[in-house]
Amino acid sequence: MKLRFLVILAFMLMQVSAANAAEKLTVILDWFVNPDHATLVVAQEKGLFKKYGLDVELIAPADASDPPKLVAAGKADLAITYQPQLYYQISADLPVTRIATLVATPLNTLLVLKDGPVKTIADLKGKKVGYSVSGFDEALLGVMLEGVGLTTKDITLINVNFSLSPSLLSGQVDAVIGAYRNFELFQMEIEGRPGHAFYPEEEGIPSYDELIVIANSQKLSDERLKPFVRALEEAVQYLINHPDESWSLFIKKHKELDNKLNKEAWAATLPRFALRPGALDVGRYNRFAKFMKGRGLIKEIPPIKSYAIALD
Repeated sequence: MKLRFLVILAFMLMQVSAANAAEKLTVILDWFVNPDHATLVVAQEKGLFKKYGLDVELIAPADASDPPKLVAAGKADLAITYQPQLYYQISADLPVTRIATLVATPLNTLLVLKDGPVKTIADLKGKKVGYSVSGFDEALLGVMLEGVGLTTKDITLINVNFSLSPSLLSGQVDAVIGAYRNFELFQMEIEGRPGHAFYPEEEGIPSYDELIVIANSQKLSDERLKPFVRALEEAVQYLINHPDESWSLFIKKHKELDNKLNKEAWAATLPRFALRPGALDVGRYNRFAKFMKGRGLIKEIPPIKSYAIALD
């Protein structure tokens, strides 16, 4: 009788242990860890993922193009990507779906030197403009130029790879498209050569989410997804309410980022984090899809339910 009781007790303890065990979840970042990932890092360091029964691992990719492919192939649970890139991924038949937003406004800018010859977008006529990735950034630039009666034929485009601010500071180009307002602007200021940014959303481009979370479209019933998004929402609330404490958590985990540039970027990104990560503005996403098609970046406008869902 005693033996039977011990067996039952052991079984019950095993069940409790299994219930309390955190579910492993891998998240592939879009790039190396930086202030744009504050919500994720705070959720991890505050124990909010664990609170919701998750053991989340944040992984920086070896190649920035890998994260969506890894999720599509089932080799990672979630990935961080960009709303504009999501349309390309869907067009390429990758089975991925947006489930949450991290940064809810564009970060992209057209950047020039504050003391340089370009004071208005119209001044770009005959000038050199650097870019990193062809396609979307060129489309943004095209719209901004059209607003002042110019086209990309009126400028010289130069691929500077990812050397955006250095190419501008060195005089290789007169402007760059694709520089981030929460990073390159401060980088240039620290270098003693302040920049001036023109914002795409003020120049005829529909606003969009900069950073989003995607999951495999065939695994949207995964019971780990909603707890993950809930943890993000609690994290962003703490982040906004306690920015200094959140910064301390961030640099405690990533000491290599404890410098003036990242602290400035942190403060500049705070108002741009999605306060309701799981919410989805269908109209906003549809407007941006129409923009992508109108600029010839995608052939068809996909049904919203095929690439984005709300997980409030």
